[in-house]
Amino acid sequence: MGTLCHFALFDLKPAFRLDLDQLAARYRELARGVHPDRFADAPAAEQRQALEKSAALNEAYQTLKSAPRRARYLLAVSGQEVPQEVTVHDPDFLLQQMQWREELEDLQDAADLEGVARFKQRLKAAQAALDSDFAACWDQPEQREQAERLMRRMQFLDKLAQEVRQLEERLDD
Repeated sequence: MGTLCHFALFDLKPAFRLDLDQLAARYRELARGVHPDRFADAPAAEQRQALEKSAALNEAYQTLKSAPRRARYLLAVSGQEVPQEVTVHDPDFLLQQMQWREELEDLQDAADLEGVARFKQRLKAAQAALDSDFAACWDQPEQREQAERLMRRMQFLDKLAQEVRQLEERLDD
């Protein structure tokens, strides 16, 4: 995975900060070119190649459009692979995680939709701050450990944001 193929696919320079609208537009443009329907009458080998290209393009897009996945990818291609599961020595953040989880449980128990909306806003602000912090340090070798710590925090917040969305859907029903 030593090459920055995901970025190259979209003619982008490897960077954490991306114009997501531009990325989406480029994805749609490229996806039309490799769409399997365009190869329906082609020989089997060409069909298979189009399918592989389409899958690779989709994987690259999903990785680059998600801040935590993009952060993990950048770290992986700029050095060693980042282990999925690792004991994180980040006591402050672990405490913060527990507080967020408890708060979310309380909001769920109270079926407090307004509270969930406020929680979601704070979560978005925390994600934006992490994105900014990561962008500032990802490409500095001496900051590698900090970049990994931030990426793991981003992954946690991303998961928490999914849980918040699911909770909103349940409370909306």
